Amino acid sequence: MNHSSTRWFIVFLLFVATGLSFLDRQVLSIAIIKIQKEFAFTDVQYGMINTSFLISYAVMFTLGGWLIDKIGSKAGLALSVGLWSVANCMHGFMTSFNQLLAFRFLLGMGEGGCFPGAAKTVYTWFDKKERALANGIAIGGSAIGAVVAPPLTIWLASLYGWRGGFIVPGLVGIVWVVLWLAVPWKKNVPSVQPTDSPRIEDGKQTVSFVSLLKNRQVWIFILVRFLLDPVFYFLMFWIPKYLSEVRNVSFERIGSLFWIPFLALGIANILGGGLSDRLIKGGYSIDRARKTIMGVAAALTLVAPVIEWVASVEVAIALMSVFMFAHGFWITNYITSISDIFGEKATSTVVGLSGTAGAVSGLLLNPLMGVIIQDYTYRPLWIASGLMYPIAFVIFLFCIPKIKPLYDSVLRPVPTGDA
Repeated sequence: MNHSSTRWFIVFLLFVATGLSFLDRQVLSIAIIKIQKEFAFTDVQYGMINTSFLISYAVMFTLGGWLIDKIGSKAGLALSVGLWSVANCMHGFMTSFNQLLAFRFLLGMGEGGCFPGAAKTVYTWFDKKERALANGIAIGGSAIGAVVAPPLTIWLASLYGWRGGFIVPGLVGIVWVVLWLAVPWKKNVPSVQPTDSPRIEDGKQTVSFVSLLKNRQVWIFILVRFLLDPVFYFLMFWIPKYLSEVRNVSFERIGSLFWIPFLALGIANILGGGLSDRLIKGGYSIDRARKTIMGVAAALTLVAPVIEWVASVEVAIALMSVFMFAHGFWITNYITSISDIFGEKATSTVVGLSGTAGAVSGLLLNPLMGVIIQDYTYRPLWIASGLMYPIAFVIFLFCIPKIKPLYDSVLRPVPTGDA
């Protein structure tokens, strides 16, 4: 397999990995209906199980990213996917609440390294003119995993029982690890490389964690993720209830509608990356290309408040799809901007730090969302959803005036003039 074929095969494997990450975490939300009947778990216990996952996921987003920057993305992602796949299989053998609590914690530990590792891998193999498209494909698998999870879980449960819904995807993940480790990972690292050339990592040099925490741009990426991730969690966790309680949509019809916004997300991940790369090939700077797509995304999210006022369920779903499409544009170029700035040796750590911030924000604000919905309506949340991306974009524009490499290939600061 030549170099070009290898790198696109790696992107395909990343697409599968991020798809498995979302699929594996969502199996429980379907299987819990049967698990509660068999083991008599309470809703409070189910909430504790979900919290167990979110805590380890939030912590390992940063620690996993730091580890992958230390040992390299090949070994790091193999460890990450292997851990969560084994944990997912173990779900299928659990016999008590404490076991499920522990297995869920292990699942979060493994999954925390997925997206930092994917971002680092893309930076390693792709230059600035293809990096956003490769990132879009890589993270687009997560949306497809969210689309596939409910029907696949129900189908596997009908064939093998609810335990099969965990074991089969877990075994697929283990096969993925074997394929990933079999990919030839050439070491081609001359002492000095142009900052926009493809890198093949050696996994040895890293930027110190302390120096990253002193960098203002790191904190801007953290702040943006802290502001926006709760909006995404709102759409993931609360929209089925919104459709049922406000729109009076039946349970069966929710299943037939809710996948549509996630399909739009997956398409936008890829399209948003491809458009950004096309702008660069057409003469745009990295800074202008990434921010142009992010600006379009921020403008599109302004449709969110309208969802509350339209009468038709179908139109509401269409507007939700526009919103998720915008998020796909945004998140692909957001993550690619991190790799553009922080490069091979710090991308995973910064993606991890920002992901941890988003997960913590989601943990803190989800209960508040419940209070707002219970005591008021969904309306304030729709309005907030429409405003947060434009606010985050303005912060991004003013606080990161130019997206350009922060370090060269031997970790020397790049001069502050235009890159």
